[in-house]
Amino acid sequence: MSLDRKQVDAVLATVVDPNTGIDLLSAKNIRDVTISGTEVMVAVVLGYPAHSQFETIRRLVDAAVGALPGVDKVEVAVSQHIVAHSVQRGVKLLDNVKNIIAVASGKGGVGKSTTAVNLALALAAEGAQVGILDADIYGPSQPTMLGITGRPESADGKTMEPMVGHGIQANSIGFLVDADSPMVWRGPMVTSALDQLLRQTNWRDLDYLVVDMPPGTGDIQLTLSQRVPVTGAVIVTTPQDIALLDAKKGLKMFEKVGIPILGIVENMSVHICSNCGHAESIFGAGGGEAMCAEYGVDFLGSLPLDIRIREQADAGNPSVVADPDGKPAELYRAIARQVAVRIAQQSRDMASKFPAIVVQNT
Repeated sequence: MSLDRKQVDAVLATVVDPNTGIDLLSAKNIRDVTISGTEVMVAVVLGYPAHSQFETIRRLVDAAVGALPGVDKVEVAVSQHIVAHSVQRGVKLLDNVKNIIAVASGKGGVGKSTTAVNLALALAAEGAQVGILDADIYGPSQPTMLGITGRPESADGKTMEPMVGHGIQANSIGFLVDADSPMVWRGPMVTSALDQLLRQTNWRDLDYLVVDMPPGTGDIQLTLSQRVPVTGAVIVTTPQDIALLDAKKGLKMFEKVGIPILGIVENMSVHICSNCGHAESIFGAGGGEAMCAEYGVDFLGSLPLDIRIREQADAGNPSVVADPDGKPAELYRAIARQVAVRIAQQSRDMASKFPAIVVQNT
């Protein structure tokens, strides 16, 4: 019995990507199928970074196709291809940056910056080219969390080279001023400085730029949301009612300027005693999931109140790189994959695919 493409497609339609919940055929992840006698070669291309998932998907495809009558050998190649996706109207994409993820919170003290840096590192661990922009002018923390010292270099006196820490590109006002110098600036100065950090940094072929937003929903945050070409936003909150009230304001701000909400991360969801193992919901329970249900957005996951997360970030060695096999790192990677999947499911940016049309008098 000779094999044909329809038979192979039929079984590929039963292989569900565990990260998206969609079968590989419907999701258009099957890029090539070659049938040679009793051998079948399948090329799977994912639209999100997932190096840790390649083997799982390869085994699923191998098992499904290998079960077909007449198949003696299956070769499965799994890879990823990340493209640029659309942003809010009237804002152009940055050169060399495909997607920008804003990580925000309505209030400070919820672990937004720690979540942002671990999210960036997790995306990089899954095979993406990643950068992080520290947009908190008044309280920059990414230089400390990434363990980077020194100042950015400038070859032309007009643009800056990004700093690099743990394999990701970074820039922050913290690289340009002394650590103990207070930024006594008004709003217009802050937004101008951030615009320069964003656009005058020579980002190098980034799949994702994570922007660690300043806390709050004031003029600075609104201006950034209107000027920065954001693919989607991640809201970080704790289960506490007060934090949730402010997180809802942040969510509504992004909705007003047309930026998709990729989901909500609930930080400090439960504290587990390092001595006895007792689990206690110090800041309440279920607040993040309830907020997701109320606003119809995705719950990306919850993170524990774990002393190791704080210690590792303070030491310039965040959890994803300090203990890649630990539970916190596993949680961050799972959240990062969900963020990337939601971006991959959005509409692609086509503006860069077409040349500008210029009408001239002849």
